[in-house]
Amino acid sequence: MLEQTAPDRLDTAQGELTWTPEDWDAWRDEVRSLARGRDAVLLAHNYQAPEIQDVADHVGDSLALSRIAAASGASTIVFAGVHFMAETAKILAPARTVLIPDRAAGCSLADTITADDLRAWKSRHPGAAVVAYVNTTAEVKAESDVCCTSSNAVEVVDSIPAEQEVLFLPDQFLGAHVQRVTGRDNMRIWLGECHVHADISAVGLRNRVAEHPEAEVYVHPECGCTTSALWMVSQGELPAERTHVLSTGAMLEAARRSTSSTVLVATEIGMLHQLRKANTTTAFEPVNSKASCRFMKMTTPRTLLRALREGRDEVVVDPDVAARARSAVERMLEIGASAPAPAG
Repeated sequence: MLEQTAPDRLDTAQGELTWTPEDWDAWRDEVRSLARGRDAVLLAHNYQAPEIQDVADHVGDSLALSRIAAASGASTIVFAGVHFMAETAKILAPARTVLIPDRAAGCSLADTITADDLRAWKSRHPGAAVVAYVNTTAEVKAESDVCCTSSNAVEVVDSIPAEQEVLFLPDQFLGAHVQRVTGRDNMRIWLGECHVHADISAVGLRNRVAEHPEAEVYVHPECGCTTSALWMVSQGELPAERTHVLSTGAMLEAARRSTSSTVLVATEIGMLHQLRKANTTTAFEPVNSKASCRFMKMTTPRTLLRALREGRDEVVVDPDVAARARSAVERMLEIGASAPAPAG
């Protein structure tokens, strides 16, 4: 077993495990063996640590992983991500066992709004359609009309009649981007943010562009620098053809096609692993090298192994809440992922 061969301590100061190559081989073999024994599918978000991504059956963004969770025939879903993602898998697959390696892996963005907050907001805007970013709790989804991800948020909002007011929650930066693209003046936006993406600033982007003036730029619409990036395009500081506002899934598609020598990436740094695997001839560099989500990194090799060995931590969603949330999530899945939005 791995405990007998691998060191017990993680070198957290360096962000690297102190295991030998043999330890890593033993870990991967045991993960795969235990997954087969549990009839488990391993899902990992793009922001997970590289070693977690590499052992997973499927790696992707929230929309892609939601679809896989809904379609999977496995009896157990192990979700290497944060809690709302595992909840979404349980909502879509209520008969399956859903495990998350660490139940404390929360989300600062999801924490910005509660079901009570949403009910109060709705009471002030009767008749409005509620669009909830998938980065929300099951209880908030249950109070919503339709969910979205950064991949299809524009299409989801466009699917709502133009005369109907829209309450968009909880990410203010994604909401502002969607409002800019759709041109809707009857859209109200909750003032929430992801603490990691909010810290990817306009100043940081401008400094990195000055260092790499010929680089392409990929910006996730949750970032605090999204509006500034588009303003820089309008002022000629960034070429429109090399500046893209993209979901993580769309970033991966763009990376496969890129012929640039350098791409600056404004999102959580876990995404760099998939981009670098997809295109080994382009240098993918972070706009903010410190943009690491501690919640996403709570799935470690040891917590993943523990989940598979012990069947923990199981995610449970109240059946009534799940039933009400399911319609909003299923509406999201019915609306296809949008093409990458233009940067103008």
